[in-house]
Parts: sequence; structure tokens; C-alpha cells
Amino acid sequence: MDMTKHIVIIAPPNTSILDIAGPLEVFSKAADYINTYIQNIDETYTLHVLSITSSKIVRTSSGLPIVCEGTVKSIDYEVDTVLVAGNASEDMVYPETLNWLSEHANTIRRVGSICAGAFILAKAGILNGRRATTHWRVCDKLARCYPEVKVESDPIFVKDGNVYTSAGISTGMDLALAMVEEDYGRDIALAVARQLVLFLKRPGNQSQFSIMLTHQKVDYQPIRDIQDWIIEHLDEDLTVDILAEKASMSPRNFARVFIRESGITPAKYIEKLRLETARRRLEETKLTLDEISTECGVGNADALRRLFLRHMKTTPSDYRRSFATAFA
Repeated sequence: MDMTKHIVIIAPPNTSILDIAGPLEVFSKAADYINTYIQNIDETYTLHVLSITSSKIVRTSSGLPIVCEGTVKSIDYEVDTVLVAGNASEDMVYPETLNWLSEHANTIRRVGSICAGAFILAKAGILNGRRATTHWRVCDKLARCYPEVKVESDPIFVKDGNVYTSAGISTGMDLALAMVEEDYGRDIALAVARQLVLFLKRPGNQSQFSIMLTHQKVDYQPIRDIQDWIIEHLDEDLTVDILAEKASMSPRNFARVFIRESGITPAKYIEKLRLETARRRLEETKLTLDEISTECGVGNADALRRLFLRHMKTTPSDYRRSFATAFA
């Protein structure tokens, strides 16, 4: 009996090396940890990197080549999980790779993609009628090219049945950690995350977009000044009237300019910023839920719970238990 889970990563030309190396390191470290510390688990991971062309040498986007062990033709083992690394040029994929994916998608336990590898799964018909994500830069393209795919641009990874898709580059590691957790439990997944100095195993429904990164993209100085002020006054009443007065604008003009510059209403911006701040406090501190709620201007623990359920589909307490760092 084969006591290993064969993990296959398919590497298109010009993919990011992190699309391949990130998940490989997660599965490899999990295998090492199980073999070293866990006595009651006999099976582990065996890793394979395959090319989509006849050449075993694949040049990555950084110029650093990798050497694959073969192609899908060389598979002579039962595949447990296959992940397609990112490359938006799905037309360069050999038909035999697409055919193999199409034929085996329902029999392989898990089929997934990293970043723009979702385009290859979509071309193989695997994503038809399914929820899926990819790098935020090409979500619109995926939806336009493959209208039968239910594209979600926000999550860092999505699971729909036995099909998994992840967002940009580093989220391949988040997806791999989630798979390790499925296979061997949360403790081993967190041990791997700590070993890789990730500190945090992110949930799939975490957003690709940081509200702080959005803030940094704003060019109009009056709005940037207000956003800086909001960060320092999250625990206060932040109505449009108050913010407009602070910016020396009428409320109507302030709301219009804020949306124009940041692409979001002031109320939604503040809510997302409060959620992002609360998440960091849960991850990094031992503050109580009421203390965090007060600090973030949410009100109380009940309001914080409703905020998390609405955006994160989990409670603050469950989020903290799953994702607090070792320093909290």
C-alpha cells in the first residue's frame, strides 16, 4: 500500500518561482515535521514538479530556471493533489496537459491553482460553474474570458468542492498550509507556519486588499491628511460631517472627493480600517474583546462580533484562537 500523498505542481514557463517554491516548502516542511515529531502518522508527502512542455527546464519570471522531473506523461503514481502554478498565457499550455487535467479532475482528491494558474484550470473546463479567485490584477480578465466561472476578486483563496484557487503568488503558501491542516490538523499546520517564520496562517476569506495599501495610493493631499487623522482617531465618532469639517469641505463635496480618490465611501473605509485594526490586535495582543472594540471605535464585543461575522464569516474569539501569533 502506498503510504504517501503525491503532490504535483505543474510549472508553466515564466511563472513566478514563488508560485512553485512557496507551496513546495510548506509541504516539504510538513513532511519533515511529521517524520521527525509525529509517531502515529505513517503517511507523508512526496513532491513532484512537472513541466507543461516537452522541456524539463522551465525558465521562471525572475530568470532563474528550475528543472522538472518530467511532464504529465511521466506520472506513474496515484496523484493526491495537483496545483497549477501561475501564468496568464494559458494558450501556451500543451493540449496533453489540458486533456490530462480535464480527464483526472474528478478522480484526483484535490485540484488547484496558484495565482493566474486559474486560467489553465478554466481552459480545461474545471472551473465551470464554480467559485474561484486569482490575482486581483487579472480577476476581471478571468471573468471576461470564462463567463461560466464565478470569479471572486477579494479572497486570498477559495475552495469549491475538490477545486481550490488562490490569489497572488505568496497566497500559494496560505493555500498549501490550509491543505496541510485538512490532512493533518491545525497544530501541524501552525507548526509549519512558525517554522517558515510566517507567524500567521491566514484564512482563505482574508481579503487580497489591505485598506492601508489603498490609503497609500491616494494622491490628493487633503484626503491623505484625513486618512492619516482617521487612523489616529478610530475610537472617536467619525461621521461624514465631522470629517468634512476637518477637511474644510462641505459634507457632500467631501464624500464625493473621498470616493473619487479612494474608490470607497468614507463609511466603508472606516469600517474596513476598524476591522483591519481589530484583526491585528487579536493576532498580536492579549487585549480583551471589549478593549479592542473600544480602541477601534466599534463599540463593544457584540458589535465587534457582528463586524467579524459580516466580513470574515467567523467570530473574533475563533479568529484569535486560530491566528494569534506566538507573541500574543
